[in-house]
Amino acid sequence: MRSATITRQTAETDISVTIALDGTGSYDNQTGVGFFDHMLDQLARHALIDMEVRCTGDLHIDDHHTVEDVGIALGQALAQALGDKRGIRRYGACLLPMDDALVRAALDLSGRPYMVWNMDLPTAKIGTFDTELVREFFQAFSTQSGMTLHLDCLHGINSHHMAEAAFKSVARALRDAVETDPRKADAIPSTKGML
Repeated sequence: MRSATITRQTAETDISVTIALDGTGSYDNQTGVGFFDHMLDQLARHALIDMEVRCTGDLHIDDHHTVEDVGIALGQALAQALGDKRGIRRYGACLLPMDDALVRAALDLSGRPYMVWNMDLPTAKIGTFDTELVREFFQAFSTQSGMTLHLDCLHGINSHHMAEAAFKSVARALRDAVETDPRKADAIPSTKGML
């Protein structure tokens, strides 16, 4: 089973992340940030990646370090679980509707981190959660996993719906990208011979 556990300790956060790429989407995520836990649950459930996240962060300051550092650790776990990426489909895309929101995610597990962000969330907060942290999470996640990620919100008026559609669309795209290609299960999906 393709899996990884990453621990990360700094003066700001203490994190443990465990993922299994060939899972069923089970999750147990506890970061102390309720909305973020809900988004991580969506990521696991819709990617069919088993995920357990534990984070103790400096929430007395704000949620920033917790969200960004979990993105770092989760990206590192994904990169480790993928190994040399032999047999994966590599690419994934999803156009995901959620009520008023329509979000498109397209990604490439290329080993070349890059993110394009076209999501203007209309409010500064979702409950007590800073909406700018959605971008911070995906930036850290894509960088540390070596992922090219494009996220575009094509429609949306509700920040909660737009953010949740972003997590779900990335999850569905990631599910496709990490799956084994039955026609090339023994090959690296690149003409370079490595990713």
